[in-house]
Amino acid sequence: MLKSKALLVSLILYLTSTGLGLCQEQACYDSASRRDPFIPLVTSDGRLLNLDAEKESKASLSIEGIIYDKNGVSYAVVNGNVVKIGDFVGDCQVLKIETNKVTFIKQGETQEIILKKEEE
Repeated sequence: MLKSKALLVSLILYLTSTGLGLCQEQACYDSASRRDPFIPLVTSDGRLLNLDAEKESKASLSIEGIIYDKNGVSYAVVNGNVVKIGDFVGDCQVLKIETNKVTFIKQGETQEIILKKEEE
């Protein structure tokens, strides 16, 4: 009986000294270029997030539609996402939405993208 207690104590001391005891190291999520599953997909106001926005560059901005309201909030469809003034598309921020164009700002430089009319 004394041998079994000594063996048990020895085993516990060994496991705790080698880190194999009850304490585990904190887990770290390695995304490996995949989406972090703990980032929500929908904003608090109900819009779907574009998680690939970081990959888009200033040159790849495409205006697909504009909902202009002179006295209210205007919206634009940029690269398939609905945005309003202040929203980001990649690293470009929407500065102004007009009836036929959207102005973006990136690192102090502005860029206007004109809505192309559908060819008939």
